[in-house]
Amino acid sequence: MWWRKKKQNKRHARHNVLDVKLRSEHVRAMRARGLVVMLGVLLGTVFTLYVLWRSGEWLLNRLVYENRAFAIEVLEVHTDGRIAVDQLARWSGVQTGQNLMALDLERVKSNLELAPNIHSVSVERLLPRTLRIRVMERKPIARVSLPRLGEGNELVVQSWLLDGEGAVMLPLEANQRQGPADPAQESCPALTGVSPTDLRLGQRVESSHLQAALRLIDAFNHSGMGARVRLTRVDLGEPGVLVAQTDAATQVTFGCEGFDAQLLRWQEIHEQSLRMRKTILSLDLAVKNNVPVRWMDSDAAPAGRST
Repeated sequence: MWWRKKKQNKRHARHNVLDVKLRSEHVRAMRARGLVVMLGVLLGTVFTLYVLWRSGEWLLNRLVYENRAFAIEVLEVHTDGRIAVDQLARWSGVQTGQNLMALDLERVKSNLELAPNIHSVSVERLLPRTLRIRVMERKPIARVSLPRLGEGNELVVQSWLLDGEGAVMLPLEANQRQGPADPAQESCPALTGVSPTDLRLGQRVESSHLQAALRLIDAFNHSGMGARVRLTRVDLGEPGVLVAQTDAATQVTFGCEGFDAQLLRWQEIHEQSLRMRKTILSLDLAVKNNVPVRWMDSDAAPAGRST
């Protein structure tokens, strides 16, 4: 009968729905179990790696960083200047007995380079118990003396040193250097007409006029005139020029650019003065079209101005 067939179809449909639901629940259960297994594997892997890491760290500390076999016994310090080795060791912050492998070499390097008188530093480990430090000191080429208020409002003179890069430093104290004071520092040309605000300890000068004076001194030291006379003073009091004084009482005025060409002209005039048996009293190299010169005869009688 048609109604019986219809009832059978309804029961079959309900059976199919139940079967689909059972299969879906089974798939979800399988997926959940798979997810739990994956999560367990992941957590187990992380835990295993953490245990291995902590174990490796413990072994590294015991075998290397806390091993007395790597305790520093020799602190080997070399310098190309006059700073005392003991002073360099104190500035480095390194002490014997520290673990050589645990030492932060970059920190040791930066500790030393904080000192204004030090240009660069290299640090290396020599296993098992030696630390080697090599220091390159700054070489001053000019000095500046300025008055300042000392203790009790007493007026004192403060000396500053500048190297070819314009780095500002102080002369070494007696307890900071090895041996007597460096005579080369005492013979550096004195810079006058410098503002105190241009000098900041441990930093490079920013004044273009002061930078030009340092370039002049450096060029002079590498020129032919550097072997003939000595610069004793460079005055920055006039804008646009530098007025130098030599140990032969010669006054030379320079422009602030083209020092090599100006020094070559000075050397030519100096050689001419020797042939003429005269002394240069003053010379203006800042003038481009000609070179005003004042001569002084060998018998010290003043002569007229020539160009």
